[in-house]
Amino acid sequence: MANSNHSAVSEFILVGLTDDSELQVSLFGVFLVIYLTSVVGNVGLIVLIQVSPQLHTPMYFFLTHLAFIDFCFTSSVTPNTLVNFLREVKSITFYACATQLCCFVTFVVCELYLLSIMAYDRYVAIWNPLLYAVRMPRELCLQVITSTYIYGFTVGLAQAVATFRLSFCGSNVINHFYCDDVPLVALACSDTHVKELMLLIIAGFNTLCSLVIVVISYICILFAILRIHSAEGRRKAFSTCASHLTSITIFYGTVSFMYLQPKSSHSLNTDKFASVFYVVVIPMLNPLIYSLRNQEVKSALKRIVEKLSSAIK
Repeated sequence: MANSNHSAVSEFILVGLTDDSELQVSLFGVFLVIYLTSVVGNVGLIVLIQVSPQLHTPMYFFLTHLAFIDFCFTSSVTPNTLVNFLREVKSITFYACATQLCCFVTFVVCELYLLSIMAYDRYVAIWNPLLYAVRMPRELCLQVITSTYIYGFTVGLAQAVATFRLSFCGSNVINHFYCDDVPLVALACSDTHVKELMLLIIAGFNTLCSLVIVVISYICILFAILRIHSAEGRRKAFSTCASHLTSITIFYGTVSFMYLQPKSSHSLNTDKFASVFYVVVIPMLNPLIYSLRNQEVKSALKRIVEKLSSAIK
């Protein structure tokens, strides 16, 4: 990904969130609780969907992959951050940094498009429930999710290669708690205009393209809900979208704030603290949003708990 002609840096130093040693210990506890909650929530949601036949529908197929992506997304950053809270020198090797950036971008792109796919899935389910299984067969779902992973990895690899082909011959101190594009580009001592343009275009394209799919899908969903005559039917239709609307509002809002600002408006310290919510908190929130607001998930969980209780007795 890089060689001696491109870089004289063999490792980077991460500034982290604070220099206060006591605060770092406190943040370690907070981040550990959030990360464990995220892992338990996302892995638990995946297992629950797999063992519950009533949840074997396209909607929950995509929700399984959202939980998997959230787990991988936060796991690409948070464990290393936890270790760094307890280290005096927060170093990361050149290639580990490149790998972290590649994984991070991959899962961001995958989540963007998966959320847009889930919006279309909700439109199909609400517009004509009787044809839902026909229009969303398992083969199509597999093809769509496979394409999402392949495209996400391609973008992640391209961005990482473009970043780490820059020359890093000066400071190796990254003003962040993980290897992100913006602070890395700020360290480069070679021309970064192409990389900055690439970052803006690709981030803008992926955010806008996936958001257009979401907006069009929800416009169609609105018309579909208006076709439903009963108030109870409309309420049920809207409730199936409420969790997804919450997730996309949080995720797209943070992505736009992080990557679609002009360079002159960027504050690395502001981005750094916004990233805590983006990387650590959102992967914890998604399984809570989809489980606490979803009656089918709660019913499936209740049945599993009752079976386990009966087996123990």
